[in-house]
Amino acid sequence: MSLDLGFTAAAILILIILSAFFSGSETALTATSRARLTEIERRGSRRATMALALTNMRERLIGALLLGNNVANITASALATAVLVKMFGDTGAVIASAIMTVLILIFAEVMPKTYAIAYPDTSAIRVAPIVRVIVAVFGPLVMAVEWIVKVTLRIFGVDIASGQDVLSAHDELRGAIDLHLKEGAVVKKDRDMLGGILDLQDLEVSDLMVHRTRMTLIDGSEPASEIVAKVLKSGHTRIPVWKDEPDNIVGVLHAKNLFAALQKAGGDASRVVIEDILSPAWFVPDTRAIPDQLNAFLRRKVHFAIVVDEYGEVQGLITLEDIIEEIVGDIKDEHDAVATGVRPKPDGSYIIEGSVPVRDLNRAFDWTLPDEEATTLAGLVIHEARMIPEIGQAFNFHGFQFEVLKKRRHQVTQIKVTPLKREAGEEKSG
Repeated sequence: MSLDLGFTAAAILILIILSAFFSGSETALTATSRARLTEIERRGSRRATMALALTNMRERLIGALLLGNNVANITASALATAVLVKMFGDTGAVIASAIMTVLILIFAEVMPKTYAIAYPDTSAIRVAPIVRVIVAVFGPLVMAVEWIVKVTLRIFGVDIASGQDVLSAHDELRGAIDLHLKEGAVVKKDRDMLGGILDLQDLEVSDLMVHRTRMTLIDGSEPASEIVAKVLKSGHTRIPVWKDEPDNIVGVLHAKNLFAALQKAGGDASRVVIEDILSPAWFVPDTRAIPDQLNAFLRRKVHFAIVVDEYGEVQGLITLEDIIEEIVGDIKDEHDAVATGVRPKPDGSYIIEGSVPVRDLNRAFDWTLPDEEATTLAGLVIHEARMIPEIGQAFNFHGFQFEVLKKRRHQVTQIKVTPLKREAGEEKSG
């Protein structure tokens, strides 16, 4: 009797250990980061390769581990019940149920899963070779179980396949970055840079270009002395040059070429022929995707392009610096203006130029103003108001009040933006 009791106790112990292994392995292989496993694999870890392969067959992996876990738990409970019923009669079943529930809950579920959550990558790599064998052995049975589950769910109108990959890889990365920001593992500046990289794929040239109303242009028919003065005053390295009409861009004047020609002429601007030192203008469509434009800049080794619409009309200009600033934020040098078009007020409001991009405001102040339909703040106000507002008109939308302070003809040039209290719940009004 004592031999049978000792053998049964040893068998129950082994089954609880197996159950803990199955529970911990399931948690580790589902909680581990595929990105970190990929990096570990790159360093030459064969076990990381096995773990990645297992995470690629998640349904089969979970099915095999659950199958093993249930077999171990049920068998251990059955053995304990058989022994205790012999010892205590019918009451033994109740005792066995209570004892096994406590043992399995603590040692086969909570403890291994807690460890696996704390060290998911290490745990996944360690158990991968054994789990791979288990999945292979239980594979046929698990496939049958998968088929039964899918058919049963389909009867109730649930299609497993259509519910997969709800989030794209970029959306998952954005969520991970925001989560780490909340947890303090990532600072806001780093979040903005990483988010800027992810945002590039959703942007077109028209979203980042300097609009034609803010472009510095030079009339090629002006005297060279006046052109030199304008170049010095502008602080820009490259300036488009036009003739006859502003849309007729004939080239780009580089300050370095201008001053080299001026030096060659002994400082006499009247001897400088502007047409001879112009670089060819590069025209790009306003609908080109920003990643494509970035690659084009790098490929052509040119940092400046004129943006045109489908009719060939000049819409603005874009530079390599504009794209880089979308990632790293504003790049200022000693010639750049200090003002960014935003003036905070003591009452918590902001006086903002209408030409300030919505994306810049969102990045600077962690706002969530929509930028799909409008690039600038003035464009957003006009889009939401469905009209060209007059000075003094105010509109409430997206948790802010927008009051028009200045206009130039039909262009809104200055807006007062006041964050509204969340509890106000005001809808758009005019």
